Amino acid sequence: MNPGIVCLVALLLDRAFGEPRRLHPLVGFGALAERIEALMREDEGGSADSQRFRGGLAVALLLVPIAFVAMALSDSALGIPFDILVLYLAIGQRSLARHARAVHAALERADMNEARKWVSKLVSRDTDSMNDDDVSRATVESVLENGCDAVYGAMFWFAMAGAPGVVVYRLANTLDAMWGYRTERYRAFGWGAARFDDVLNWIPARLTAMTYACLGNRTQGMRAWRKQGPLWESPNAGPVMAAGAGALGLVLGGEANYHGKIRHRPTLGYGRAPLPGDILRAIRMVANGAWVWAAVILLAASIV
Repeated sequence: MNPGIVCLVALLLDRAFGEPRRLHPLVGFGALAERIEALMREDEGGSADSQRFRGGLAVALLLVPIAFVAMALSDSALGIPFDILVLYLAIGQRSLARHARAVHAALERADMNEARKWVSKLVSRDTDSMNDDDVSRATVESVLENGCDAVYGAMFWFAMAGAPGVVVYRLANTLDAMWGYRTERYRAFGWGAARFDDVLNWIPARLTAMTYACLGNRTQGMRAWRKQGPLWESPNAGPVMAAGAGALGLVLGGEANYHGKIRHRPTLGYGRAPLPGDILRAIRMVANGAWVWAAVILLAASIV
């Protein structure tokens, strides 16, 4: 089946049903990853090289067997339904929009406690001291960044490598979210997971940046991507958020509190600080881009 059709069906399923509230495979995978971490990570005394080796081995132990199972199922008589199901489960667009809209609704009611509660589900930074400007900025940043991780990246890897590609990509995302922190606990052990996720996202991130630029102020989006994206700590989040900020005419980045430490992040984009309504603009940009991607993949597969 044309991968573009699978993308369209998966997007429609996500739009209709969203992520399963119970028994989501990523929840089970997360529990398995915690067990592997308990077996592989050295609590103390191990060298950084040893921890990196153990972390890389943990990634391989988790991903390789599952990738082979996905390959076998995709090549079986259940191939088409399996492909659709895998991509549907990998796309988290409706869930992302639901969480971001909850933040917007709380800000509109001036309920900062509720807004902080919902934004804490989207970001890894400390949210207790956030004001309304901080919450709006953090939410827009999360929507733009996760547009790549939870939507476009999954579609890209399905187009490139089918269901096995999607499975490896989303599970690598999950491991990066669990282990990819630069804390004492994970700086060495999570190095392999973080770098592998960077590699898998390198092309999707730049295609996402191009998508955002084309769906908004293209000149500002491209300029922010080119000049500001490389300044960001993450090689993939930088281009994505810079292009999105420029395209929306917003300024993102700046100071943020991570695990009790203030980090001075580069400024991204041009224009003004985000307002609550800009959360909805970012959601629409991600959603519109998903349909564009599906159409492009459908057309490209038809020509090839």
